[in-house]
Amino acid sequence: MSVERSGVVTFKGNPMTLVGAELTVGAKAPGATLIGAGLAAVNPLEAGAGKTKLFVLVPSVDTGVCSIEGKKFSEASQAFGDDVAVFLVSADLPFAQGRWCQAEDVKNLTMLSDYREMALAKSWGVYLKELGLYARAVFVVDKNDMVTYAEIVPEVASEPDYAAAVAAVNAA
Repeated sequence: MSVERSGVVTFKGNPMTLVGAELTVGAKAPGATLIGAGLAAVNPLEAGAGKTKLFVLVPSVDTGVCSIEGKKFSEASQAFGDDVAVFLVSADLPFAQGRWCQAEDVKNLTMLSDYREMALAKSWGVYLKELGLYARAVFVVDKNDMVTYAEIVPEVASEPDYAAAVAAVNAA
């Protein structure tokens, strides 16, 4: 039986239930197989091996706040260099993610979909039970796959703390 947590997030003021144990700073990030471009299986921890990894977890790139967030992290990541891998993960199909990247001219994020099993969402404790989507969250994982920064945004319809996330990437 999986862990369920309430009182952590709301969506437009309505309480939501997160499924999965909380992933905290200092913990080893669990791996998961996600779906990338061309429906390829991708384990982001393996794909970003030896790099600092920024995980931007969003409900859907087809919403305004998620689109803004993706664009802001895309802009910020231009200063990171080659030793940082940036993954934007949602339950959107890879085709929708690709269409969003094209429409918004985003080229420097690795888009990953968890539409099949929501494995990463559940193992990282950010699966919204009521909506079947990701909560809005940002994680920084170091070169050894240890979590160095974790933010689960309390109101899913709000943006994360960009400055804190970028500072955590730079410190990792």
